[in-house]
Amino acid sequence: MSRYEFWLEVFRLRGSATPLIAGRVLGFTLFSLLVTLVMTYLGKTHLLANSHYEYIGAVLAILLVLRTNAGYDRWYEARKIWGGIVNQSRNLGQMGVIYGPRDQEWRESYVRWVAAFSAICRHSLRNQRTYDEIVDLVPIVGKVETERLAKSNHMPMYVVRRVGELLRQAVETGEMDRFFFLKAEEERAKLIDHIGGCERILKTPLAVAFSIKIRRFLFLYLLFLPMAMIDYVGAFTPLLTMLVTYPLLSLDQIGVELQNPFCHRRLNHLPLGDISKTIRENLLASIEELPEMVPFDDGDNDAVTNGAPRNPRSLRGFAVHATTGS
Repeated sequence: MSRYEFWLEVFRLRGSATPLIAGRVLGFTLFSLLVTLVMTYLGKTHLLANSHYEYIGAVLAILLVLRTNAGYDRWYEARKIWGGIVNQSRNLGQMGVIYGPRDQEWRESYVRWVAAFSAICRHSLRNQRTYDEIVDLVPIVGKVETERLAKSNHMPMYVVRRVGELLRQAVETGEMDRFFFLKAEEERAKLIDHIGGCERILKTPLAVAFSIKIRRFLFLYLLFLPMAMIDYVGAFTPLLTMLVTYPLLSLDQIGVELQNPFCHRRLNHLPLGDISKTIRENLLASIEELPEMVPFDDGDNDAVTNGAPRNPRSLRGFAVHATTGS
């Protein structure tokens, strides 16, 4: 982390809620200026008690923090779910490559379908209908299969079914042991659970009534704020109004932005594209043949440090010696 990062983030606009609320902050500030001019002209500066308004502000701040925390919980849960998608995709891909058929066409088709799952989940959660990367991922079945995928009722489930069909084909032909087939099925089931968790977050937003009440409360508070402050700060009322309005509206907007962690139009959305790319690169690399394993050599690094023997035979002797206590 750069030692100048504090100052960079202080003045940074990209990824900040400031551009989204600038118009609202300006509107309340101008209204405050108008109220200040009118009340000063009329000589009436004792309309609201400042002490009572402080209590109202404290309650409002607590409500906004609760809403922000609720949004962050959704973002954090989605982050953990996609971490699971990464792990299960790698596990599922490796099981097919290591314990599945040696047929290169089957291996490539299997790995590419597994890699397609995360990309399809991203498209599904963002309601996108462009599949250029999917055509590239599944060249064996090509454009026809991609069109079927686009027309399917639930795209992630379609991909998972294709993976299941390839596993069933491998176990029925006897090219995959049933034990590893069942283990792969467990990982496949977890992928289905993960997309279900994402859809739960996507399709069950925070209660609208809660959001409406908070925003009405916030609007009324900021509307009467200049009348409560003018008796204490006088001509500085518009400036103080702006300084109070900015953090409150920022908290409100951050709570909104965190509700949908999958939408690329939201601030600080999850980098689903980068995650999918990482999964794809890792799985496609697993198709490549590994070089022949080099046997253990006495000239390699010490097997056990602190003066322990180096070669396996010496290690076995060392273990027996230690067990007998001689």
